[in-house]
Amino acid sequence: MTLEMRILRSDEWDVWYDHLELAFGGVAESRQERELYRALTEFERSLGVWDGQVCVGSAGAFTFRLSVPGGGLVPAAGVTMVGVAPTHRRRGVLTSLMRRQLDDVRAGGEPVAVLTASEPAIYGRFGYAAAAYDLGVAVDTSRVALSVPPGTDGVRLRLADPEKALDDCERVYAQLVARRPGMPARQPGWERQALLDPPGSREGASPLRCVVAERADGSVAGYARYRVKPEWNAAGPCGEVEVQDLDALDPAASAALWRYLFGIDLTSVVRARRRPVDDPLLHLVSDPRRALPALRDSLYVRLVDLPRALAARAYGAPLDVVLEVADVFCPWNEGRWRLTADGQGPVRCGRTEDPADLELSVRELAAAYLGGVALTALAEAGRVRELRPGALAAASRAFAGDVAPWLPHGF
Repeated sequence: MTLEMRILRSDEWDVWYDHLELAFGGVAESRQERELYRALTEFERSLGVWDGQVCVGSAGAFTFRLSVPGGGLVPAAGVTMVGVAPTHRRRGVLTSLMRRQLDDVRAGGEPVAVLTASEPAIYGRFGYAAAAYDLGVAVDTSRVALSVPPGTDGVRLRLADPEKALDDCERVYAQLVARRPGMPARQPGWERQALLDPPGSREGASPLRCVVAERADGSVAGYARYRVKPEWNAAGPCGEVEVQDLDALDPAASAALWRYLFGIDLTSVVRARRRPVDDPLLHLVSDPRRALPALRDSLYVRLVDLPRALAARAYGAPLDVVLEVADVFCPWNEGRWRLTADGQGPVRCGRTEDPADLELSVRELAAAYLGGVALTALAEAGRVRELRPGALAAASRAFAGDVAPWLPHGF
């Protein structure tokens, strides 16, 4: 039977999502999770591949605005729900989905596509590259102390119901988006994701809890959402604090929240999995080695409209460079581009016949796009070729960001 690709209809969603759960191991999500993701699904951006009445392939996209260096927001397609049934591998299903999706993203005027990769090796051939990483920590609080900055003692903390505190937390998050590349501005409905708390996913931990940090004037300066997992051994209590989110607007609020989490009774470990790689926590602890920092790839970027994407971000130093770009999957990006930025007027990126200064593929540009991966490091790996002496160092300085890019939640 011939396979058919089509835009998802609302009455097909359950079959489509059942296919996706099977592709990701066959473990059914909770009703709470399933209802949320149905509500968030953009049907007009969701594709299914059908073999008769059976869904054998899927890919979707969310409409995002992504923070980039300089604090601007770039329209971005948040690629999601990608899966192929094990019975239909090696038949071009994934390639056809990626082809259709990127063509649609381009036609819709989004210069960038982003995703989180269950298997990173899959997406490189479609032009995606890891542009942001995150940090995991597991701090032994019985042996690690915190050194907090001035003003920490003036921060007032209060426990709050996560649902009732949601608006306060969202106002903090919204103020942070422009400060750090990689953060998506929260679209309506996405604030509910942070409150997902199905009992079957807690693995012995408590329900979700929330602590809010307030300044002396009563304004909210930060929050943490967390769970406590009680544990006991022969020596006594050894529970864990599992940090889901911690966002703060200033150093004092950040330190006050971490100090609170470190001091929760009957616990000896604070564990957080998705933190910025430059998280200030590593400079507050007395022994960073006992925080067991672990790096993990997070956000993958694909430049769909190369000149628009490069012109949409700011650069940290004056730049005038000619890039020779290869892009097999999106050939409209191939060729020679002059990128100029002087810090005063608008950034410009346009085609040129001038000699190239750097030679690279669209993947290297995607990796460096948010300012967290150095072009010089990619050159050391043999993935960027310098054609004009000095061009590499100058471009690498300009692309670098002041803070590490960070994706605070999945999608």
